[in-house]
Amino acid sequence: MTTNTTTEPPAVAVAKDAHWSAKMARLRARKLPERTLSICDDQDAKTAVTEAALALAKARAGALAECAEQGIREEQRDAWVQSNPQVLAADAALVQAQDALVDATLTLTFRALPRPVWEQLLREHAPSEVQADQGMEYNVDTFPAALISACHVERDAGEAETEGMSVADAQELLDSWADAEAKALFTSALVINQTLRADLGKG
Repeated sequence: MTTNTTTEPPAVAVAKDAHWSAKMARLRARKLPERTLSICDDQDAKTAVTEAALALAKARAGALAECAEQGIREEQRDAWVQSNPQVLAADAALVQAQDALVDATLTLTFRALPRPVWEQLLREHAPSEVQADQGMEYNVDTFPAALISACHVERDAGEAETEGMSVADAQELLDSWADAEAKALFTSALVINQTLRADLGKG
């Protein structure tokens, strides 16, 4: 008579498997990196923030000097300065200026592509023979707009993702913007796909 016996795996192996499973779950849960490009044409809004920041620094310096004059103990000075009416007013003015700058600023968000999608995009926009001879990895005429469109992420007020920039939209911006700004637009989408977030240990 043959008796079937079940061999339990070693406890060390079970613990090791659980450890790896937990680590793999964290690796799977990693989100693709994102990068933002902020665009603001309102120079007055930018200047207002700078001036408000300087005014706040001046108000704090004045309040600190007043502390010394009135003999406020050192451990109480921070709280005293923060409650100073001039400091409070200057701080409120800075917040207001910063809010106005945010309202005047357009933000474009770009998310890195999964590796297979990135490689497929490169294949679809392979360099011409002349471009390849010049060491180009992609077609410089078609790839930038395609990449920008593929990486762009648009969110509504509730942070839900909505339809973003089309290839035609991206090409229009690349063609109509100044050279430096067009390059910044393309670079924002390109860099996010080439930025390494892992630290490579020294072996």
